[in-house]
Amino acid sequence: MELTIDQPFDLGSSLESGQAHRWEKVDGWYYGVVREEFIQIRQRDKVVEFSSGPSPEATAAAMLRDYFRFDDDLDAIYSDIVRDDRVAAMVNKYPGLRILRTEPWECLVAFICSANNNIARIHQLMERMSEELGRPLSLNGQTRYTFPSPADLVEAGESELRRLGLGFRAPYVDQAASAVLEGKLDLAALVRMPYPEAKAALMEIKGIGSKIADCVAVFSLEKLEAFPIDVWIRRALSEWYFPGQKTPPDRVLLEWAQEHFGRYGGYSQQYLFHGQRLRKKSES
Repeated sequence: MELTIDQPFDLGSSLESGQAHRWEKVDGWYYGVVREEFIQIRQRDKVVEFSSGPSPEATAAAMLRDYFRFDDDLDAIYSDIVRDDRVAAMVNKYPGLRILRTEPWECLVAFICSANNNIARIHQLMERMSEELGRPLSLNGQTRYTFPSPADLVEAGESELRRLGLGFRAPYVDQAASAVLEGKLDLAALVRMPYPEAKAALMEIKGIGSKIADCVAVFSLEKLEAFPIDVWIRRALSEWYFPGQKTPPDRVLLEWAQEHFGRYGGYSQQYLFHGQRLRKKSES
C-alpha cells in the first residue's frame, strides 16, 4: 500500500534519530513493530510504500499517519523554530525529520533503558525483551515480536530482566511496570495533563530523572515543549550556544532552553540532537 505525503517528511532521519528503538533497515526497507503491527516500509520521494500485519493495511495506514505525526503542521513549526540560526541550519540540512508519536509504555521502558547507554544497545535490549516476552507477528516470511505489556514484565520479574541484559536498569523497569499495572502511573492521563504535572508524575517513579521524563513527554505524551538534555544536547548547547564559557549545570541549561526555544522546543532539540550526533559520527 502507498501513502502520499504532502508535507516535509524524511522517513530515514525520523526513524534513525534516537526516538524509536525497534526499527531495522534491510535492502532499503525499514522493518519494525509499531503498536502491535509488523510494518515493512520505505520512502520514494513523496510516496511511502508499506506492508503490514496483522491488521488490514487501511487500518495500518491510519496508524502510521498518526505515528509519524502527519497532523502536525511542520511548515508552521518550522516558521517558529528557525528563528534560531543553528536550528535553521539543521532544518535545512535534515528537512522532514519529524518527531514520532510513540506508544507511551514502550517509550517509557526504552528511555529507562537509555540510562548510561547508547542507541544501539537500547535497540538490542528492547528487541531482546520483545523476543523473549512478546507475541510473534509474521509478515512476508519474517517474524518479529510485540513489545511486552506491563503485566508481561511484572510476571517476568527483575531477575529475568537482569538475565536479558538490563543490568542496574532492571529494578527500575520492574517498578515502572508495577506502577502502570496497578494504576499508580496512568500514562493515558499524562497525555491530558499540562507538561509540568506530567513530568512531575513521571519523576515520582524511581529511576526516572529529568532527561528520561522529558524524552517520554515529547516522544509519547504530546508535550512538544519538552526539551530533553542528554550528553549529545549538552555538547550541542555547550559548543553552539555557550562557546568559550563554562557550560551551566543541566537545571540552568533546561530553564534557558525552555525560554529560548519555546513551545516547539522538542522539535528544536531533535534537530540539534540529530545534527550533533551525525556530525560527531562523521568525524570519528
